[in-house]
Amino acid sequence: MTNTSSHEHETRIRNTALAHDLSQPIQYAKGVGPRRAQLLSKLGINTIKDALYYFPYRYEDRGNFKKIAHVTYGSYETVTGEVISAEVATTRRRRMQIFELAVRDETGVITGLWFNQPFMKKNFSAGQRVIMSGVPKPDGYSSRIVIDNPEYEVIVEDGEETVHTGRVVPIYKASAGISVRQIRSIIKGLVDHYADGLIEFLPAGFHEKFKIPALSDAVREAHFPEREKDMALLAARATRAHKRLIFDEFFVLELGLALMKHGRVVAERGIAMKGDNSLKGRYFTSLPFALTAPQRKVIAEIGADMEKPSPMSRLLQGDVGCGKTVVAVAAMLQAAEAGYQSAIMAPTEILAEQHYINIKRPLNALGLEVALLTSSLKKKEKDVALAAISEGTAAVAVGTHSLIQEGVVFAKLGLAVIDEQHRFGVMQRAVMKDKGENPDVLVMTATPIPRTLALTVYGDLDVSVIDSMPEGRTKVITKLFDEATRGEAYRLMKRELAQGRQGYVVFPLVEESEKSDLKAAKEGAEKLKAEVFTEHRVGLIHGRMKPAEKEQVMDEFRAGKIDILVATTVVEVGVDVPNATVMVVEHAERFGLAQLHQLRGRVGRSSHQSYCVLLASAYTPVSRERLTAMLKSASGFDIAEEDLRLRGPGEFMGTRQSGLPELTLGNIIRDTKILEAARKEAFGIIDTDPELSSPGMKPLREAVKEKWREKLKLIGVS
Repeated sequence: MTNTSSHEHETRIRNTALAHDLSQPIQYAKGVGPRRAQLLSKLGINTIKDALYYFPYRYEDRGNFKKIAHVTYGSYETVTGEVISAEVATTRRRRMQIFELAVRDETGVITGLWFNQPFMKKNFSAGQRVIMSGVPKPDGYSSRIVIDNPEYEVIVEDGEETVHTGRVVPIYKASAGISVRQIRSIIKGLVDHYADGLIEFLPAGFHEKFKIPALSDAVREAHFPEREKDMALLAARATRAHKRLIFDEFFVLELGLALMKHGRVVAERGIAMKGDNSLKGRYFTSLPFALTAPQRKVIAEIGADMEKPSPMSRLLQGDVGCGKTVVAVAAMLQAAEAGYQSAIMAPTEILAEQHYINIKRPLNALGLEVALLTSSLKKKEKDVALAAISEGTAAVAVGTHSLIQEGVVFAKLGLAVIDEQHRFGVMQRAVMKDKGENPDVLVMTATPIPRTLALTVYGDLDVSVIDSMPEGRTKVITKLFDEATRGEAYRLMKRELAQGRQGYVVFPLVEESEKSDLKAAKEGAEKLKAEVFTEHRVGLIHGRMKPAEKEQVMDEFRAGKIDILVATTVVEVGVDVPNATVMVVEHAERFGLAQLHQLRGRVGRSSHQSYCVLLASAYTPVSRERLTAMLKSASGFDIAEEDLRLRGPGEFMGTRQSGLPELTLGNIIRDTKILEAARKEAFGIIDTDPELSSPGMKPLREAVKEKWREKLKLIGVS
């Protein structure tokens, strides 16, 4: 064996040993111990590998040395020089101890100050060479230049690599009890010792194809980049190292989604639900309008899916008012024709009750019973609903999360409809499926999904889109007013009422339990009736009313017995009154973009010109951007893209999307091209090797298992 091959052999043995060590608890790493391990666990760092993947959220350039005489007050500067004194001073008034470190170069002297840290003195001695970074300022009591709490590094030997200054320095998120400096020191030691133990899992040829570095090199570079790197690239996560790590995140995520979809299409047996279309035919005949071409297309897509022996998983998206509920009812009728039950799950009781009100009448007319199941039902009502569901007398069950609780047993569940899917996650979807024997799943959203988000959160679903509105609809004109112009908003509504139209006034209700907002809606209704719209009939609807009470109010509004309906966000979805042509949204700045768009969709449901009036009482820069976006765009798809941009992918997806592995570096807005490339490769691999069993795929299979962990059941990997 040659010296070269002997060295390579020894390196492989060492790296294999290091790979095994990566799973060690972090407390056994140098400089950690049990106490710091507890603090690191709060940051999600439990093992050595966790630490290697705990990347900086930003960087500071502390490698551009300034002469002390040339520093600029108020700017972040880095200087280097010789220690001339290291002393602890005590203030007269508060007896505060201040450690003062005086450093000089050939141009002058600068002093670092650390408050209530006298122990710092033992770290320094006269004659040492140090680097200090911080924001210089005049002392105020003398002619000295000082830096409060500077970062520092003691130079032991010329050419020694520094960690905390004198270079591009990583800044990590820290927590109480452990500083950024301590985290940086720990991670530097781990990167130096363990990075070579990271197992390369990308298939052969990927590095050259995408021009990305090896995993160990990418991890080193992401933590401690070289000085010559462009700071703009680092800030934008645009270095080769970052691109490699971002690709890894997206690639493993998309592999899981591809496995999930493959398992459903190929491996799982579902229910082939074929009927004679008699119920659907009678339902379509009873509708007071003709189906649009996109509705007919989507109904056909869903019907064909339901007839297949593999379980359907389809996303139905479309703008507010495009007619998704009709499509969902058609699917439920197909299930009923085949002898199966359907369930429709909504994220809030308000929305569940609205669905119940809207579908009960047409389904009852066809001889089908509909049950409502929510947590606020009285025990007797709940028992009746549970019995109807378990005995099969209820063809359709409508509810909230209550539908997936233990104790809810379906006689023969064939179709699960999940509404407003962006408020649920893949785990809830999986639990819903467990209520039957691989039932078909139809996921609906009236918040159009931005394309990049659809590639991640909904990557395992087939997609149907209703991309046009029913004929005769007019574009809603959106106007923005404030307290000074409130009277003008009311005059617009009075003008519409004078023409025989109706309108809404909506008050914010952030949580169903917020009594202050509920009180505002009640008081608002009374004030409008007594002081503003004295000649008109004013009604009130809110989430605390019983379903029967809400239904009665809505019936009166539909029949024209109420001119102005004062409401909380109970009218956000599912309300269709064509004669209502104006909506006033109070405190519009408190609503999210998607919610404002949903509310706007309650008007403009006929050929009459309609208006959405946004009344804002206060602005923040973000709320002003939201309201401006509403004025500019009427398209739900454009609104969704803007909402994603303003809130970012994490907040847009919501906490309930925790069913998917989290992204730590990847950003679906910034890194769209990387996401698309990763998805294409992932789905291509699963198409040809769904078991990830071909030669060389074992590391990739292990990476998928590690990333998805407790969600392995979803993707069919064991």
